[in-house]
Amino acid sequence: MTQQTPGTVADVNEIEEVAVEMPAARVRERRPFDLNGWPMLGLGLLMLAGGVAVIVQGSEGDGSPALLVTGVALVILAALVLGSLMAVAPGEARVVQLLGRYLGTVRTDGLRWVIPFTQKRKISTRIRNHETDVAKVNDLDGNPIEMAAVVVWQVEDTAKATFEVDDFVEFVAIQTETAVRHIAGNYPYDAHDDTQLSLRDNADEITAKLSAEISARVSSAGVRVIESRITRLSYAPEIAQAMLRRQQAGAVVAARQRIVEGAVGMVEAALQRLDAADVVDLDDERKATMVSNLLVVLCGDKDVQPVVNTGSLYQ
Repeated sequence: MTQQTPGTVADVNEIEEVAVEMPAARVRERRPFDLNGWPMLGLGLLMLAGGVAVIVQGSEGDGSPALLVTGVALVILAALVLGSLMAVAPGEARVVQLLGRYLGTVRTDGLRWVIPFTQKRKISTRIRNHETDVAKVNDLDGNPIEMAAVVVWQVEDTAKATFEVDDFVEFVAIQTETAVRHIAGNYPYDAHDDTQLSLRDNADEITAKLSAEISARVSSAGVRVIESRITRLSYAPEIAQAMLRRQQAGAVVAARQRIVEGAVGMVEAALQRLDAADVVDLDDERKATMVSNLLVVLCGDKDVQPVVNTGSLYQ
């Protein structure tokens, strides 16, 4: 495999190959045994009413121990059935555990019923935003820059989010900041040539690289990155003025180069048309004089004062 220098255009084709080693997941989301809660609610109320009626009947007269025991048993069963009901709202899920063992995750919204004696932990599956603090870090050239990003994410695997990390929200925040610092340190703020990616000039490629790295870092927590964007990118205040002057100087040089290229093209076209139309026959010395005069006119910063030659070309 060909070795590539970090920050080159070839890296764009390797966005998916982000090398972030995380431990393999030990648990994955699955669906537990659950039922529609409304029939179970009716069954629980019916058992509760029946148990109370049996207790009342068993306590009448001399009392019947068998009826009392049956009634108490029905009330206890009703309490277990009713206690296993749970309401699941849209955008939420319930992670179900039985004595510490993961049974599954209920994502169906509405009233649901799971087996008794289970622990039901609520977890949000809504889309969330996280914006990092402004990180001050050195770019590939060693210049201090300030950079921040926002990431849009969502819990994709509730089992991983619950059991693979202590706090998946904090995990996403820290890993996002780590990815921002890593990306900032692998690319220069300004590109020195067309073959190198830069933070300022290649926002789409850098953003794609940032999204891929954040995704690789938070996948072990069952989190899916929907989008990430750089929200702030600038030189650090202590070098901002110096870098601004360098950018202005570069812009002036680029503008001058464009003007000279255009002027040379215009002079060349003028000489070719004069020769083609046989308007005037110029020797090399006169052509050089004409080229010099046209370049002064086209490339000069100030308006030139024309001098009219009333004699011949050689006077």
